[in-house]
Amino acid sequence: MNNKGCFGIGTIGLVIIGLVLAIGFLGVRSYNSLVKENNNVLNKWSNVETIYQKRANLIPNLQNTVKSYAKFEQETLTKVVEARSKATQVTVDPTNMTEEDMAKFQKAQGELSSSLGRLMMVVEQYPELKADQQYINFQREYIAIENSIRTEIVYYNDAVTVFNNKVETFPTSLIVAIFSKFKAKPYFKADEGASKAPEVFKD
Repeated sequence: MNNKGCFGIGTIGLVIIGLVLAIGFLGVRSYNSLVKENNNVLNKWSNVETIYQKRANLIPNLQNTVKSYAKFEQETLTKVVEARSKATQVTVDPTNMTEEDMAKFQKAQGELSSSLGRLMMVVEQYPELKADQQYINFQREYIAIENSIRTEIVYYNDAVTVFNNKVETFPTSLIVAIFSKFKAKPYFKADEGASKAPEVFKD
């Protein structure tokens, strides 16, 4: 009788230990998966910031090129320079970014995009400037960078989708409840017409 009782208790104990180990393994696996996908989001966001910085780095050369044409509307150029300054000052902490942070970043970058678009429309009225080799080089680099921006944003949003799905679904949602550093990430929302490449070359 005692042997059966001991055997019964031992079996239950083994089952409990097995369950604990299984839960622990599942927890570790879920945690590691969240870490991996979180790091992927951070990496993709870093790429987004890098390509936007490349665009900002084009502005000084554009400024020098346009300045050489005395009759050019300086107010338009000034707005581009001011928008660049504002855009480079708005930064986002990717480890704790919010919808509000993303909105501010996008607004600043959007204002720079708009000011650049207006400047290039004005340039169309200045054939000599439009034909300037330095300006042509700027256009080519600008188009390449804008296309890269669209690509990197797609990669970032894809990474956010994978991460947010893990954050919001079982069993990784249990890990999220324990570790506050895992929070859903905001998407980079496309502006109207953002899917089209900039049309800066005209006949």
